[in-house]
This record gives sequence, C-alpha cells and structure tokens, in this order.
Amino acid sequence: MKHLLSAGDLSRDEALAVLDTAERLDEAMAGREVKKLPTLRGRTVVNLFFEDSTRTRTSFELAAKRLSADVVNFSAKGSSVSKGESLKDTALTLEAMGSDAVVIRHPMSGAPHRLANWVRGSVLNAGDGTHEHPTQALLDAYTMRRRLGRLDGLRVAIVGDVLHSRVARSNVLLLHTLGAEVTLVAPPTLLPVGVEVWPAAVTYDLDAALPKADVVMMLRVQRERMGQAYFPSAREYSRRYGLDRTRMGLLPDEAIVMHPGPMNRGMEIAAEVADDPRRSTIVEQVSNGVSVRMAVLYLLLGGGPA
Repeated sequence: MKHLLSAGDLSRDEALAVLDTAERLDEAMAGREVKKLPTLRGRTVVNLFFEDSTRTRTSFELAAKRLSADVVNFSAKGSSVSKGESLKDTALTLEAMGSDAVVIRHPMSGAPHRLANWVRGSVLNAGDGTHEHPTQALLDAYTMRRRLGRLDGLRVAIVGDVLHSRVARSNVLLLHTLGAEVTLVAPPTLLPVGVEVWPAAVTYDLDAALPKADVVMMLRVQRERMGQAYFPSAREYSRRYGLDRTRMGLLPDEAIVMHPGPMNRGMEIAAEVADDPRRSTIVEQVSNGVSVRMAVLYLLLGGGPA
C-alpha cells in the first residue's frame, strides 16, 4: 500500500492490518510518560489543507509527531495558492523540500488522486469534496470493534445528510469490506443519485431502523454546501431525522451512538444524546483517530503490520 486515497481501495486484510496496528500502537503508548515512538524519525509529513479543519489536521499532526516525524503544516490561506499557484506546483515545491508523505484535504473531489500522479511520496486523502474520507471510516471501524468486539455481521445505520457526506461514502465501502450490514437513513432529497448501487440498504424511516441497529451514526447537516432547500425547516428535519433521548430508547441495549463531528447540537443530535456516557462514542472517536492515523502513517512509511 503506497497511498490511501479511498476506503474502497483497501482489501479486508489491509483494513484489518490498520486496525490491528492501531491496537498495538495504543498498547505501546499506554503508560508512557513521554508519548512518542521513534518509528518515523527522520521522515517528513506535510499537512496540505485547502479547507478549514481543526479536528483532522490536528489529529494527523499529533499522529505524525507521536511517531517522531517532522511535520510541516501548509494552509492555502496566505500561501502562494492565494496568488494563483496550481495544486501541482504547490505539491512539487513541497516535495522538493523533502516530504515523504503528503496529507491532503481539498474541496474538489479527486484532488488526492491527481496529487498521487505528481509526487513520489505517499498521499493520504484527508477528505476531498463530497467524495471520501478514508481515515475517518477506519477510526469509526476501530471504535466499533473496540466497543462491540466485532465488525462482521454488525448492523450499522448511517443517518442524515448522505448527499454531502464523504464520511458516509467511505464508511459504506469500508464496512461492507469488513462484513457489516449498512443501512442509509435519510430524506430522499439528501440521498445521492446512484445510491441504489452502493452496497447498503436505504430507508426513509428512522424510527423503523433504530431497533435493528447495533450502531447508529449521525451525520452533520452540511448547510454550508446547500445552495437550495433540501428540507422544509431545521425543526422539521430534527423532528423526522434527529436523534433525541426518546428515539435513543428505541435502540437495543448494547447499541452505540457515533458522530464524526463537528455536531449541530439540537438538530441532528440532541445534547443529552451526544453526551450520554454509556452509548455515545464521540469523544472516543477523536482519541481513536490519532491511533488510527499513526497506524496508517506507520504502514505507509515505516514497515509492515505490527
């Protein structure tokens, strides 16, 4: 594996190798006063972010630093990109400075694939347009396996703005590879054209889907990407597709609630559900994100499965 561009590029063995490596790295870091491993000493990782991001950029930065890599953070704002420099020229400039891996987030779907043709090092897709976000899917799978002990046969409901969600697409591809059964729950206006060929069931009825779910993953309503009205009002959306405490009571006893963040509290998820200590894994997902990104960087730049 040289690049990580799509969750669909991962075989079952490759995906499990990432999760197993993340587990080993967590064990290796446990109890350490100084949370660093020397694995990538002397290697350089560039975070190339053309979209605002706090959670993902910080997570990749922390992951690389915990493996002792040198990290360069590059933001399009205030750079030569704002003067008209192309993605290719930016990438070649950074590579000439000695980068071994480029982590890229870009508003255009397919940008990481283009970049992989221009640079010699590894390219990691940290989110491209509405296309994919493969490390988010890997950390979600890691969180499910840690909480529920398995992925094969797990019933996962992904709820909300599927149309604009790169997280949903990557999760559907990865969870299908790992043997889980995925159901997409959304209003018809928030489902993409061609969703019927995705390896997932589709329903518009959240109340009917919840009692059958081992995992319910709420998606953020991405109003910044909406140029038109996709539902009558925020109140109506919340009434039909929001997860509140009453609805959470429809879930099986062991079921968990996930959200990739950032959240619209009170819209797709109620604050009391997001903060529920027994079912909500939202904080764990953030922590597990660092472990999984360490595993991906290790496997791309450091060596074989731990």
